[in-house]
Amino acid sequence: MQNSIAAGRRLAIRVVTAQLGATALVAAAASLAGWRIGAAAACGGLAVAAGTAVLGLRLFGPGPAQAGAVLARLIVGSVLKWGIIAMGLYLAMVKAGLPGLWVIAGVVAALVPQLLGLHEGWAPHR
Repeated sequence: MQNSIAAGRRLAIRVVTAQLGATALVAAAASLAGWRIGAAAACGGLAVAAGTAVLGLRLFGPGPAQAGAVLARLIVGSVLKWGIIAMGLYLAMVKAGLPGLWVIAGVVAALVPQLLGLHEGWAPHR
């Protein structure tokens, strides 16, 4: 079986880990310009990583199910993911008053590994 739940879990873990790594790199580089800029980049990237983690847990946490149930998990997980990202951006930019450009830079930095991590063929085979 090529598309097992275990493979999906591994992929989700790999994508979230890559997102956290990219966020850490951008936040560390941005913090050279000031702690608020570094915190803004970190908040943007962490919102994306948290949303992706919730999607992964929602989609791959439960056991096998029928196609309709899996589709429902995907839809609910995606809505939750983007809701978490939107809430994170709201909290970072509106409530905390962090620089919006750097919050978005953190979001972009976290989304790039997600695009690269979606291709199972790019990962080393075990």
